[in-house]
Amino acid sequence: MENTRQFIKELGYPESDLYDLPSSTKRFPDGAQYRLEIPSVEGPKALKAVVEEMKKLNVPIHRVSQGSGIMMLSDDEIKEMCQIANEERMELSLFTGPRGTFDISAQPLTPNGKNVGVRHEGMDQLVYAMEDLQRGAELGLRGALIGDEGLLLLTKEMKEKGLLPEDFVIKASVQIMASNPVSVKLMAEIGADTYNVPTALTLPKLAAIRQVIDIPIDLYVEVPDNLGGFVRHYEIPEFIRVLAPVYLKFGLRNHPDVYPSGYHLEKYNEDLCRERVRRAAHGMRIIQKYCPEAIISEKGASDLGIPVL
Repeated sequence: MENTRQFIKELGYPESDLYDLPSSTKRFPDGAQYRLEIPSVEGPKALKAVVEEMKKLNVPIHRVSQGSGIMMLSDDEIKEMCQIANEERMELSLFTGPRGTFDISAQPLTPNGKNVGVRHEGMDQLVYAMEDLQRGAELGLRGALIGDEGLLLLTKEMKEKGLLPEDFVIKASVQIMASNPVSVKLMAEIGADTYNVPTALTLPKLAAIRQVIDIPIDLYVEVPDNLGGFVRHYEIPEFIRVLAPVYLKFGLRNHPDVYPSGYHLEKYNEDLCRERVRRAAHGMRIIQKYCPEAIISEKGASDLGIPVL
């Protein structure tokens, strides 16, 4: 394999996974190594629950993200979420829709078709997603989750043509599933401002990805059941050392899929969000005990997709 590995090395990629786990010297623009993210914040009441719990537990949350989609929220709900996030100086990232799992095709729901996942099937769905993004931006949103490589490229074009603000943060979803340095670098080149790596990658594999990209890595340290259900809290110090700049993302084990959400799941979502913040408090305890020197971002960092009013 020597010739192949040398060829890869000459192209600027690591010739293997990095088992020596080198420390990352890369940082967020403010010099920090890590930030905290709470996912699956499905609406204004869920966001209020996050804010209440983070203040109660004294946990700094830098980003909240949502999975049901911009299309599942009313204008007033989006404006309210933007208002709350703006006041708390945190990034708000809403998903685009519709996507494969919302469409009439059964393929994303079959065992062998799950790789279709949240990708957009056909040109019409790409158009709908672009409309979703522009609607969100008009209401003050400055960040969105993307689950499709084609849409990633289109968001890059939209920024260049003025259809989206230049500071609109494009967060590549975990469900894109690019899993190696070459494919993740491609995602960054076509428009990802921050990339959510698949949940089951080992540290050597993640270290190799970090070597070739400068954008932040988003990493589940506790994973929802439908993405694996892993609980990796004690690996947090190494995640910070090896993967900086990194968003530590606190999902939750042992709860069903809540997408798309709505009033019928509102109270349930509030409880789930409170528990996710509690999990983040567990993560901060581990950081304070095992790597207290790690640098966390202040609230309101300039590169965060904080909504505008």
